[in-house]
Amino acid sequence: MEFRPCIDIHNGKVKQIVGSSLDDETQSAKENFATDRGSRYYAGLYRSYGLSGGHVINLNKAGSMYYEASKAQVMEALNEYPQHLMAGGGINAGNASEYIDAGASHVIVTSYVFSDGVINDDNLQKLVKAVGAGRIVLDLSCVYTDNGYRVATDRWQKISDETVDERLFDRLGSSCDEFLVHAVGSEGRSAGIDERLVSILARSEKKVCYAGGISSYDDIRRLKETGDGRVDFTVGSALEIFGGSLGIEEIIECIR
Repeated sequence: MEFRPCIDIHNGKVKQIVGSSLDDETQSAKENFATDRGSRYYAGLYRSYGLSGGHVINLNKAGSMYYEASKAQVMEALNEYPQHLMAGGGINAGNASEYIDAGASHVIVTSYVFSDGVINDDNLQKLVKAVGAGRIVLDLSCVYTDNGYRVATDRWQKISDETVDERLFDRLGSSCDEFLVHAVGSEGRSAGIDERLVSILARSEKKVCYAGGISSYDDIRRLKETGDGRVDFTVGSALEIFGGSLGIEEIIECIR
């Protein structure tokens, strides 16, 4: 079980937002935290703690007004801490190698692979051919429905037909290095972890990282127990550096 740091970029700035509040049309979102400090600062901070496997995410839609400004922030973080951060946001087979060349250890992909509500195997194989399965993280961020946890795409605005379960892990496992899963209903709300989802993630043979709702050290301890110590995690709005109450050193000690 490892702690993975994060850097979320929206409208060209480092922010922590309620992900489900993203509005592509107005370029707005409900903010929990915003700063004028650039992504390079946070990448350097994570390097100072020896934290690896963090996520740098461009939350703006490709082609939108702020996409390039946010992409520039992603690239600055990668340049500051090369081979220790993963890049996500608008990535496809055509541009994935650009992020790898810039220093990303992996690229994180959702909408390009989950299109029209189902897995697009052609796009997935194009991505594998472009950078190799060992460089790919598939984002299975999901929403709970009457039919189980369904993968949410397009900045979590669209619910696919794909259910997050062992069958999906097995189907996609040969085409990626690991999975990233945000509990969309909990993300950005500091309302506690989704233990039901964590128990499902613990069944993955591939490494998996959970995000969503972590707001206390007890949440982290419960995640370790529920996930049998097999599920990594990331903390956003609850971190002291993003206006919350959890310290990086204390988190590291908590899971030691």
